[in-house]
Amino acid sequence: MPVHLKNGTEVNTKKREKLKEPEEFRVILLNDHYTTMDFVVSVLVNIFHKNQEDANRIMLDVHRKGRGIVGHYPWDIAQTKVEQVHALARKHEFPLRCIIERL
Repeated sequence: MPVHLKNGTEVNTKKREKLKEPEEFRVILLNDHYTTMDFVVSVLVNIFHKNQEDANRIMLDVHRKGRGIVGHYPWDIAQTKVEQVHALARKHEFPLRCIIERL
């Protein structure tokens, strides 16, 4: 909205809104005693686009530590990835679980 000064000039007084980065969330795969290691690696490569080395490392974290951090994503992307993991696991009859945690 413009403001009129005494000398007849107009000054535009727009408010500048600060944009902030979207909040990030951690996506984590959880271990179970039925899902094969090969399937977990396949999920990491195909859904999360990890290279073979990173996929194997994360899969071993899931196997040894009970959980493996897959990555950090904005909420909508994290939610979509989790849904894709669960749909693929159901399709292949595995109980693989994937969760989201706030950073």
